[in-house]
Amino acid sequence: METPFSQYMERVRGSRPLVHHITNYVTVNDCANICICAGGSPVMTDGEDVAEMVSISSSSVLNIGTLNSRTVASMEVAAETAESKAVPFLLDPVGAGATGYRTEVSERLMSMGPAVIKGNAGEIGVLAGTGGDVKGVDSRGATDAAASTEALARRTGAIVVASGEVDYISDGKVTLRLSNGTGMLENVSGTGCMLSSVVGCYIGACGADIMAVAAAVTVFNVAAELAVGNCRGPGTFKPALMDALHSLDGDTLDARARWERA
Repeated sequence: METPFSQYMERVRGSRPLVHHITNYVTVNDCANICICAGGSPVMTDGEDVAEMVSISSSSVLNIGTLNSRTVASMEVAAETAESKAVPFLLDPVGAGATGYRTEVSERLMSMGPAVIKGNAGEIGVLAGTGGDVKGVDSRGATDAAASTEALARRTGAIVVASGEVDYISDGKVTLRLSNGTGMLENVSGTGCMLSSVVGCYIGACGADIMAVAAAVTVFNVAAELAVGNCRGPGTFKPALMDALHSLDGDTLDARARWERA
């Protein structure tokens, strides 16, 4: 029998994992707050103490949303440290496929052993080589999101998440289809980055396990479903999302979770 998602949520909240971030300046505060609401303890640093901070963290989240040569160098240090200290790290290849530089940096960081690669369907399709379309940092679709997710997981050995109206997660052997969520997530900038922070909490507390990653995505999306019923629009959706994630109970999570093996 599969472990209920609520048990993963309890493990995160009980252990309060320290989640190191190198993320973008557009969403850094949102990522810190959503990490706290999910049950984690965020730390944001991309300076001289990166190696030391990663070595004492439960996980690391590397997001290339506003990349430059300095932050890329810091991400490489973080990835090298994570590998040497057996700390799982998540790569969020924001905008891969939009410019050659973003794609090249994504490929470089992918070669450094991420435990999880989480992107939108377009980004994952580009990196998998199966076909994807990215405009700026937004996905315009992938040829086959499920196939792209599985192909990239097989190639890299990472657990791969392709987010979208339907989310796909694969470890190269098993592929899951997750159907929770709301279109309101597309109306607020940074929700994909926030999701990466939540996944960082779950791999930090539960390890890089496909069901732990699926639990993280479902927790975030169920909270979004609850939040959309308590907001007036995009401006009030984000605080409602944080409130819903913070107060989500296990029974509600398990009752609302919609997932299947693809």
